[in-house]
Amino acid sequence: MPVPVPPVPLDDVDRQILVLLSQDSRRSQRALARELGMSAPAVGERIARLERLGVIQGYGVRVNWSAAGYPMTVYLIITAVQGYQQQDLVEQLALIPELEALDIVTGAMDMLARLRVRDHQHLRQLLMDCIWQIEGVQRTETALSLVEIEPKNLVADLLSAPPGEPA
Repeated sequence: MPVPVPPVPLDDVDRQILVLLSQDSRRSQRALARELGMSAPAVGERIARLERLGVIQGYGVRVNWSAAGYPMTVYLIITAVQGYQQQDLVEQLALIPELEALDIVTGAMDMLARLRVRDHQHLRQLLMDCIWQIEGVQRTETALSLVEIEPKNLVADLLSAPPGEPA
């Protein structure tokens, strides 16, 4: 599980770099420098600092999961056996290739997992042969996503506004 880190002080230039990279992470340092009115080495130093401090944790690609053969998003509510070590359960669930995200949550459930599957048969096989076989899983509840909206650019939405002002 990721260890919480204290917030890193970000100035306007840092926030602008993050917003621009969130819109296109393949944008070159020279292109960023032109847009920001800075030198490419100065932008490179800023990006390196943001990476070193853990603000930028990586770069990626957005996949159209339907086109890739995994059109179904499934939310799985997981209740653990009373007193069972959740860390052990998290480690077992993390081994499942179809697991997209896993949160330990408050309330009546213990965990909320998001899975990517090909179809109902794939889901049934995953539940019966894998998830329900994990020691510590007491109960699950499955919810199928019917419609997904395009993901928001949360970086741009939250970091475009100056700190302290509503986004």
